Amino acid sequence: MKNMLTKYLIDFSNLKLTRPISDKIRILEIIGVVITGIGKFVFMDYFNWRLPFVVFAILTWSFYVFYRYKKDNNVLRDWGFRWDNFKSVLWLMLPFAIISMVSFFVIGYIQGSINMSWHIIPLLITYPIWGSIQQFLTIGLLAGNLKDLKRVRCNKGLIIFVTAIFFSIVHYPSIWLMIGTFILALFYGYIYLRAKNIYVLGLLHGWLGALFYYTVVNQDPFMDVFMKFI
Repeated sequence: MKNMLTKYLIDFSNLKLTRPISDKIRILEIIGVVITGIGKFVFMDYFNWRLPFVVFAILTWSFYVFYRYKKDNNVLRDWGFRWDNFKSVLWLMLPFAIISMVSFFVIGYIQGSINMSWHIIPLLITYPIWGSIQQFLTIGLLAGNLKDLKRVRCNKGLIIFVTAIFFSIVHYPSIWLMIGTFILALFYGYIYLRAKNIYVLGLLHGWLGALFYYTVVNQDPFMDVFMKFI
């Protein structure tokens, strides 16, 4: 009897207390993600304001996260900003990450595009921050909100596919980036809908993305973004 009571107490203690989120808020968040994607084409591709746009997007969405957190301190966990399942999700995604890295070097070797330099080190440190924001927007807000809409019920497979298409399109015009991000988003969407953890998604996004640039794409983002300000 005592063990049964303890079990029920543990179960009740783990119940989510996040306030219900209306479809209106979810739709507005999806619109905000789409506007951010459009902003990428305008400010990063047309005006070539890569670093200012990234900084602005990080600050703006960080402010929104803080605002929502003040309204409901359980929303971070609901989005996937959590540490309790970090290790389990990391182990779940590790095989994909290893296969991806090996594939990058094989493709880079075949097409002669491997261009490794010390410039990748600052990106391995900073890119996971931007990667976390991208995953929060694309996977957390887009896929997550599509899944939890009350008035419109979407199939999980369709949600993952739509999210992957969106994530691929915002990386136009680089064909390699579009292919890579499409595959990445397919797997990330599947994982996120099973076990939410933005930290793992962002960390691996940053590391894989940095390596992808210097092996497959043959670009130097550090030179393109930072060196012109030095």
